Amino acid sequence: MKKRTHIWLAAAAAVIAVLAGTMIMKNNGGEKKEDKKSIRVGVALYRGDDPFINNIRSKLEEKAKSYEKGTGVKVVMDVADAKGNQNTQNSQVDRFLSLGYDAICVNMVDRSAASYVINKAMDADIPVIFFNREPVEEDMKRWEKLYYVGEDAKESAVLQGNILVDLYRSNPDGLDLDGNGKVSYVLLEGESSHQDSLIRTEWSIQTLKDGGVPLEKLTGGIANWDRSQASALMEQWMEEFPREIELVICNNDEMALGAADALERGGDTRPVKIVGIDGTPQGLEGLKTGKLFGTVQCDSEEYADVIFEIAAAESLGQNVQDKVELKQGKYYQCSQMALTSDSVR
Repeated sequence: MKKRTHIWLAAAAAVIAVLAGTMIMKNNGGEKKEDKKSIRVGVALYRGDDPFINNIRSKLEEKAKSYEKGTGVKVVMDVADAKGNQNTQNSQVDRFLSLGYDAICVNMVDRSAASYVINKAMDADIPVIFFNREPVEEDMKRWEKLYYVGEDAKESAVLQGNILVDLYRSNPDGLDLDGNGKVSYVLLEGESSHQDSLIRTEWSIQTLKDGGVPLEKLTGGIANWDRSQASALMEQWMEEFPREIELVICNNDEMALGAADALERGGDTRPVKIVGIDGTPQGLEGLKTGKLFGTVQCDSEEYADVIFEIAAAESLGQNVQDKVELKQGKYYQCSQMALTSDSVR
């Protein structure tokens, strides 16, 4: 009888040990990520009042809500606005990491400062999805949990340039307003340090030249993606080159709208062509009203979907490549299309 009791006690002790071990594993992170019922995602924006970025933010929040409904996984999304200050953004990222968020999505103020974010994220073992502002390749190679979602800046520029090439080939007078055999243009550029600004500027002009449009550059300037800055520059150029500007090429829609504002205030009723890039809601409205002649629309819904899918997959320990097809395991380029005022009316 004593022997049986000892056997029973030994068996019971073994069961208790197994259960205790299981509990310890769970308390120490042994529970699978896929079993999680909630995820926490931090989103750091370079500037919340940028219409293109704000549109992506709205789409991200919509995606989080639909994901919750579809999967039953609760999503806590914390959005921070750096207001154009890299130090502020660094502090915001530090907070996300200290709170143990499952993933962070970062729209860098200064792409060259990405190493700070990467260092901190690697230490915390928290994946980073960069978007819109691409870190340099050397930084992106440092860790397997770094991703980038954006659009092909060269493609944007070529599509923008071809809008004008098509117009010139079908109706040269549509660009050469004074009929002197040259298209006199001004150029409004985004931030000098932003890779998209540099590439868009180069390839929009090259596409026009390759397409046989006889260009004459009057002047150009940096307006930092901003409508009011672009408007101020345009007013200045209208005084310097009265009724000479025939074309305004802009790196984004906000600057294009700023140029249109200046033309309206100046009372220039000539059909000066203005083109932008992004296809923001404001830019599309500008096309409908005739303020803008063309833009290149980046699919902001696709943008947000991909950012969120990567963040959710990483948060739940899933294979990201099963969810999103990435180039080199890190990069995703969103689709784009050229639009003109005729195509949206």
